[in-house]
Amino acid sequence: MSDLLDPRNDFVFKRIFGSEENKDVLLVFLNRTFAESGEQPLTEIVLLNPYTDKDAPLDKQSIFDIWAKTAEGKLINIEMQLFNKYDIEKRTLYYWSKRYSSQLQEGQTYKELKKCVTINILNYSFITNERYHNVFHLREDHTGLELSDDLEVHFMELSKLDDRSVPMAGGLINWLLFLKGADKSNWEVLQMNEPTLKKAMDTLEFLSQDREARRLYEERQKYLHDEASMIEWATEKGIAKGLVEGEKRKAIEIAKNMLSFGIEVSIIAETSGLTVSEVEALKN
Repeated sequence: MSDLLDPRNDFVFKRIFGSEENKDVLLVFLNRTFAESGEQPLTEIVLLNPYTDKDAPLDKQSIFDIWAKTAEGKLINIEMQLFNKYDIEKRTLYYWSKRYSSQLQEGQTYKELKKCVTINILNYSFITNERYHNVFHLREDHTGLELSDDLEVHFMELSKLDDRSVPMAGGLINWLLFLKGADKSNWEVLQMNEPTLKKAMDTLEFLSQDREARRLYEERQKYLHDEASMIEWATEKGIAKGLVEGEKRKAIEIAKNMLSFGIEVSIIAETSGLTVSEVEALKN
């Protein structure tokens, strides 16, 4: 796929799945997703933030998640994560709660709240099992009794897929293999399994040949890489700082114990690694 744009880029993903003309593609993808959790198929969806030419790759106001609503009012949020931003579970619950609570207008009762579904498609591993598709709900630990069906979170981990093995039947895995970047030699089989995938593939090929789309894609790709690098740098610095602070606390405890035995300040400083003035401050 060297000459094709990467469909895991959230800008490209939204162009394929989040545009009005490809709403049928999104509907089939969602039905394959919900089929794995035993839900009834959707017949209609409304895009709440369809892709437009105003969705600029570097504009912080542009939202590259896909927001949709079912005929029954259920809200769906799909997010593509090319790089690990860390704390994905807390970020997911935070944004889920904002979407859930934003439904109520002044004077409305809690009964008006509709189910919110979050679908995270990750280009890295997060859940500590071998399943590439995990679904979470609110249930009682021992009996499995459901508290409420209003919360549903999906994690799809592309890194857990073996892209060398082509499935022999239809289903979600065909879509995920396409997103992961299955070799074009396997596209025909994937299309046979999932006919609507052809439209997604045609869209990707069109975007890959469009000069302006490629320019915007490269801008977004650079932004995502830079963001990932900054997060990684900050995380490493935070770990390093934590280690240093941990060593400092350990040195202070050693110094305090030695002071309690009346050991000279200079010896304590040499043993603990603290400065003489720091040990004097502890003594005073």
